[in-house]
Amino acid sequence: MSITAGIDVGSTYTKAVIINERREILAKDLRPTGFKLSEISKTVYESCLKMAKLQHSDIKYVVATGIGRHQVLFKDVHVTDLTAAARGAKQLFPKTHSILDIGGQTMKASRLDDAAKVISFRLNDKCAAGTGAFLEKTARYMGFSTEEIGRLLTTSKEPVPISGVCAVFAESEVINHLSQGTPPSDIMQGAIESLVGRSAQLIKRVKGEPEHTIVGGIVRFETLASSLREQMGSEINCPPADLVQFVGAYGAAILGLIRLEKLGGQRERAFEAGA
Repeated sequence: MSITAGIDVGSTYTKAVIINERREILAKDLRPTGFKLSEISKTVYESCLKMAKLQHSDIKYVVATGIGRHQVLFKDVHVTDLTAAARGAKQLFPKTHSILDIGGQTMKASRLDDAAKVISFRLNDKCAAGTGAFLEKTARYMGFSTEEIGRLLTTSKEPVPISGVCAVFAESEVINHLSQGTPPSDIMQGAIESLVGRSAQLIKRVKGEPEHTIVGGIVRFETLASSLREQMGSEINCPPADLVQFVGAYGAAILGLIRLEKLGGQRERAFEAGA
């Protein structure tokens, strides 16, 4: 049986997924990335091995992705996060032709062909206002933890606009709204809708076509997906809640299976692949 692993070392969280030849997930784990990238990648991988009751020798191929993919010392090959997300999203939603990936530090939009190849992509401006980090910073400024953002959003009644084009200016708007007595829930929802506006523009820049799929940790806040649907005027696919942060790692593991098939089942270490 061919069993592969995908390791996604993101700027905020590191994820690992182990799958079998039927592309079924045997184990998955997620931990904060921190600063020791090689160590955290090994930790999540070994955690998955333990959960799946597997040995290192049982894994036929390991594919790394994400910003820290070069630091995964036990990988067989690495791929870009765009390539991995495309493969994972296409597996979950076969008709996907556009992907919006909102992470802690980046936001990426890509357009795919029928074979899950990335044919166009765009990244957000180099500013935290277009990422999950801005939402977390906004919550902390108002005295809430990241875990409380979801609950806070459900109580919003009248979102206020957050129009700042960078995190510094947007933070000034948050301070101004607080000084005027605006409820934190309405400020938080305003920040979500600001991010949604940036997301919609990014999808348009890659000439995104339906079906659209949104991935990344930020998707766990349900109001973001509903706001994006409203603004885009079309359906948006969302992975199950327990998979939203694992699409890249899952896609990397699938690419491992594809790579193994191309190699005739023989393991071969390589540096870069776009299977």
